[in-house]
Amino acid sequence: MKVGVFAVLFSSMPLEEAMDYIKAAGCDAVEIGTGCYPGGAHCPLDELVADAAKAKAWMKKITDRGLEISALSCHGNPIHPDAAFAKEHADIFRKTIDLASMLGIETVINFSGCPGDQPGAKYPNWVTCPWPPDFGEILDYQWNTVAIPYWKEMNGYLKSKGVRAALEMHPGFLVYSTDTMLRLRETCGEQIGANFDPSHLFWQGMDPVYALRKLGAAGAIFHFHAKDCKIDEINTKTSGVLDTKSYTDEINRSWVFRTIGYGHDAAVWKDMISTLRLIGYDGALSIEHEDSLMSSNEGFRKAVAFLKDVLISEDRGMAYWA
Repeated sequence: MKVGVFAVLFSSMPLEEAMDYIKAAGCDAVEIGTGCYPGGAHCPLDELVADAAKAKAWMKKITDRGLEISALSCHGNPIHPDAAFAKEHADIFRKTIDLASMLGIETVINFSGCPGDQPGAKYPNWVTCPWPPDFGEILDYQWNTVAIPYWKEMNGYLKSKGVRAALEMHPGFLVYSTDTMLRLRETCGEQIGANFDPSHLFWQGMDPVYALRKLGAAGAIFHFHAKDCKIDEINTKTSGVLDTKSYTDEINRSWVFRTIGYGHDAAVWKDMISTLRLIGYDGALSIEHEDSLMSSNEGFRKAVAFLKDVLISEDRGMAYWA
């Protein structure tokens, strides 16, 4: 496994400067944003898709620095109920797949998306319980009328391009848990798997190791985000885990995103990394910094040091005792 970073963290830097900084900090892989919610400051997507020579020259600026591209990321909502919004995100997704195919990059990261509650809805509607019965009807519409047809089509497109989609299990979208991830994959095809980000699972009450084991058994772990989450015991036991307070209102929230090691200790992360090894994952551990209590530089460098300390050596062997 390699230590990497989601490079949108350094969107204010030019590409070459950001890559030099990332490599000097000790990373060997980068995840590059191409648009949608993360933006695409380092990737002029339309320009690169239109010109293979420019695309290869762009990639060379990264690989010549000793970095590999672990994934191209366009986290968005391609099934948003607003048709114009959905088309914009869906178009960026397709172009990102095309660019990945041109450059031999295996993985593109996205969200599953979330539709509205009916045709003509204005906003997405994330359902969190089965009752009253209206919610079941909404879920039936969202999955069977919108999400499954879209992702079946995209599974075919991904396969034709030799690319796979790593969907981040994220609350607010249809795929937010182990079961919803497997449902989409089993229904739509094996080009669809997970960008596994434990921070979104911790606060929902899931154990990432258990989730890794189940998803790993299905061959569904495509990429990994190294991001932590701190549960505030007082606020959670008072108000529960569903929390719409601002991320900057840290002291009153039930949970906040943290740099790895500041939500859960090294033992928890060692278990996750060991489990990744057991299920055959040998890709990047891509640092995603969303810790509002630390600067980008501090959080990133602490995460790199933490991962290097807990990573398992590639040089494995069997110990024997007489």
